[in-house]
Amino acid sequence: MQPTSTVDRPEAPPASNSRTFARAFADVRDAWQHRELWGHLGWQDIKQRYRRSVIGPLWITISMGSTALALGLLYSTLFNQDIATFLPYVTVGFVIWNFILGVITEGTDVFIANEGLIKHLPAPMTVHVLRMVWRQLLFFAHNLAVYVIVLIVFFPALTKPYHMEGDDFMHPGITWTILLVIPAMALVVVNAVWVALLFGIISTRFRDIPPVINSFINLIFFMTPIVWHTGVLNKVTNGEGNWRILIAELNPLYHFVEIVRAPLIGHAQYWHHWVVVGAFTIGGWALAFVALRNYRARVSYWV
Repeated sequence: MQPTSTVDRPEAPPASNSRTFARAFADVRDAWQHRELWGHLGWQDIKQRYRRSVIGPLWITISMGSTALALGLLYSTLFNQDIATFLPYVTVGFVIWNFILGVITEGTDVFIANEGLIKHLPAPMTVHVLRMVWRQLLFFAHNLAVYVIVLIVFFPALTKPYHMEGDDFMHPGITWTILLVIPAMALVVVNAVWVALLFGIISTRFRDIPPVINSFINLIFFMTPIVWHTGVLNKVTNGEGNWRILIAELNPLYHFVEIVRAPLIGHAQYWHHWVVVGAFTIGGWALAFVALRNYRARVSYWV
């Protein structure tokens, strides 16, 4: 009878749980619990950018307001629109567009720009995304000052039913539906987080993505109804421009802009905009969680 060996057999290594949806959900949950961290960092970003400036972040408001005023006056003349209703339309469109633009362009670089913190600060990856979105939300709040000024100037025209050139109906004007801007902006912010997460991870791996997006963003701006109104397409084509309106409807950014802009300027509510945004919210977060599940641990090696 042979003696039993006292040498223990080596145990199999434990299965890795780094690539699970539980870890991906935990990353987002833990990042929210660190809101004091990314909230403070986002506020410090603005203070650092405008350090030694006399009026600080108000430069953002002045720049955006002057651009909206110039383009509003120009396009109201070109499209024969009433300046009292068209200038608020352009202004609010610009305010929302600047938020979307900042999220997309800075979202592609969100992990690359935070290379030092990612390698030295033990924090969830989503913290850096929330920091960037919070910073853009503060810029959005500053730009709302332009909307308040425009609202005060054109308040009589916006609080009663009005017609925009090219439309076959009357817009109701600003009513209690202005409160819809709260859930609308919340939806836009929720989508901003997944956009930055998804494109941030992809851009960290493929560094050609940020310049490609920056190259096409100006084209997307002119394809989105911000300085022009969809009703104008019917006027330009003598009522045969339905296919062009379809092009505007196929632009997802149009729906995100419209759910926020419509209640702020008293436009008629089209609920299909909310359906499209809701669908993008669900689908986008699903893709973001897949990317976070598979590549969250690799971001620190890619930056």
